[in-house]
Amino acid sequence: MSGVLVTGGAGFIGSHTCERLLSEGYGVTCLDNFDPFYDPSIKRKNLERSLAHRAFTLIEGDITDPGTIRSTFERGPFDVVIHLAAKAGVRPSIQFPLEYQRVNVLGTAQVFEACRTFGVKKVILASSSSVYGNNTKVPYAETDNVDRAISPYAATKKACEVLAYTYYHLCGIATFCLRFFTVYGPRQRPEMAIHSFSKHILRGQPIVLYGDGGSCRDYTYIGDTVDAVMAAVRNVSGYEIINVGRSETVSLVELVHLLEGIIGRESIIQWQPFQAGDVEMTYADIEKARSLIGYSPKTSLKEGLEIFVNWLRRTP
Repeated sequence: MSGVLVTGGAGFIGSHTCERLLSEGYGVTCLDNFDPFYDPSIKRKNLERSLAHRAFTLIEGDITDPGTIRSTFERGPFDVVIHLAAKAGVRPSIQFPLEYQRVNVLGTAQVFEACRTFGVKKVILASSSSVYGNNTKVPYAETDNVDRAISPYAATKKACEVLAYTYYHLCGIATFCLRFFTVYGPRQRPEMAIHSFSKHILRGQPIVLYGDGGSCRDYTYIGDTVDAVMAAVRNVSGYEIINVGRSETVSLVELVHLLEGIIGRESIIQWQPFQAGDVEMTYADIEKARSLIGYSPKTSLKEGLEIFVNWLRRTP
């Protein structure tokens, strides 16, 4: 049984990844500090299925703490590390840039240094579409220049990609950096647009839209995202940056109309000015993902939103 360490494994993407790994016969160790960015009880609920599995181990601790990292790696050996742990969110990173730097960059350095020390030679690193900033060339390709981050969060993700290359160059740690494009689905973080909009529309409460509603996103269903993570685990070699999206864009207003149709209720919209740090568009070129790891997203936005809304209706 191959051993896999998943940092941030109690979160949205992490908990789905842990379940998929367990279902495919991997032994899984999850390291998570249950950060109170949102209610930690949600993350504990995320892990209910995994905790019932005998091949699953939960370690509560912080990736920035050297003692925690060392003791976690001593629980190995691990064949691969899936590094998802990070301070999330563009807007709060503008308020707390030093905290994002500490957790995302220092924490990632701790993880790679432990990989070097304990001989782990394969890493899957969670990056973000936010690194593209307001790139005017679409769709975004991995070869595009990403030196103009417009939020501290995006800057930390670019820094982590560069750090990963350094450890690949010096230590031979093969790393695939996956640039996730707006992942949604059951267990999505409660402050993210699809979750927040759906909840408020269901309750007949106002939703807040920023700008003119014309900003566009490439929404990626969680099942497709985990497919990409698993393909990366099976194929990781060398150093690569890979977009993980659906390669379709939908405007904010179009998203709201889709949700209204699925929920069967019109929204009450409150308009606010465009927010600093938010990008105008995300749009993934996924040809590299198709050719390198066989990634092929299967779930349309409408299908994914229907699954999400049905999950939300059942969730207390």
